[in-house]
Amino acid sequence: MVFSRPMTRSFCIIVAALLSSVLAGSAGAQGRGGIPVPALPDQPWEYQTANAKIRVRVLTAGLENPWSLEFLPDASILITERNGRLRHFKDGVLSPAVAGLPAVVSDNFISGLHDIKLHPNFAQNRLVYWVYNKADAPAPAPTPAAGAAGAGGGRGGGRGGVTRTLTVARGVFDGTALTKVEDIIRMQGASTVSRMLFLPDGTLLVSTWGETGQVAQDKMGLSGKILRYNADGTIPKDNPFVGKEGYRPEIYTLGHRTPESLVWHEPTKTIWESEMGPNGGDEINVIKAGGNYGWPLVSLGRSYAGPYQPGGFQADGMTAPVVNFVPSISTTGMTFYTGERFPEWKGNLFIGGVRYGEIPGTGRIQRIVFNSAMEETRRETLLEDKRWRIRDIRQGPDGLLYVITDERNGALLRIEPAG
Repeated sequence: MVFSRPMTRSFCIIVAALLSSVLAGSAGAQGRGGIPVPALPDQPWEYQTANAKIRVRVLTAGLENPWSLEFLPDASILITERNGRLRHFKDGVLSPAVAGLPAVVSDNFISGLHDIKLHPNFAQNRLVYWVYNKADAPAPAPTPAAGAAGAGGGRGGGRGGVTRTLTVARGVFDGTALTKVEDIIRMQGASTVSRMLFLPDGTLLVSTWGETGQVAQDKMGLSGKILRYNADGTIPKDNPFVGKEGYRPEIYTLGHRTPESLVWHEPTKTIWESEMGPNGGDEINVIKAGGNYGWPLVSLGRSYAGPYQPGGFQADGMTAPVVNFVPSISTTGMTFYTGERFPEWKGNLFIGGVRYGEIPGTGRIQRIVFNSAMEETRRETLLEDKRWRIRDIRQGPDGLLYVITDERNGALLRIEPAG
């Protein structure tokens, strides 16, 4: 279009408003850009998968970037939201924020409130554990300009540039609120993403983020590690590096980039971990005490700029993954299926992903089949058409699969047999 005279101020304002409306609508549909993501359906829908016909049902919407879910003994569900809220889904109703949770440093990336676990003796002590990013000190009130600049948070700080420390807390949950809340573990120097797992011996594993520099290989640092503690936050005397010079005694394994899930595989009595790689190179590892899992020295992925990691794919003394993803799916939570409602899926691993091949708006679930030696034999993709960011997937006490979507209007889904 060619104008024969300068545009008036009012015309410019109208054009700017229209462009702002279009861009805002686009951003709302796409999340962080990429392919537009479909809205949540009003009714259940069905798929014919390779081994089973399934129905997917939205149990509730209205979750803001949920991160983790945990079943209570009465089959109700605790759900964490990255922004620092804990929600309780019971009898088909999603609660407001559960009272009693301490302040969380969250941002518009991945820092905030993360995993939640019940103490192994929850039925007796009602203890719930969660891992979150806690402010190191109260931050000064930002100026309007500084507040706008700092709203994104990024990976080094939280809202308004608040420095933070990854912290494990616990409290008593009475069904409506948390009481007797206490921080039991503060992992100095560690922040951002974390998962937890109680082992059969009652000890607690806590993972830490280690993407940057060489922190994952720093034996005196806590970033890029899986750490092991007693349930009260003390360090077990049988940790692999206790008494070894040059190592922190909390360390159980090292060389991790971004651990996204920790699960126990009962048939083999082993710990399995999903880990988000760089550009490609997502992986699933079997965790063994004292192991070094390679990051950033070796990886099956490329750096975001393109080159492979300097040490190549494997090296002496580094433990290789048992499953890898190239292109990456941006791995998240996972679960081994052990129920009876899907007999064809028994023993399969279900893992979430938030994007495929670095393209936003391409989230999915993958089902991985193993042979008797726990070697991968086949894969199937589920919910690919919905493109939602799948953040966690768990098997419920009813033998069905429960999924949360990491969206601004996130949802709790249930996968059940159809027919």
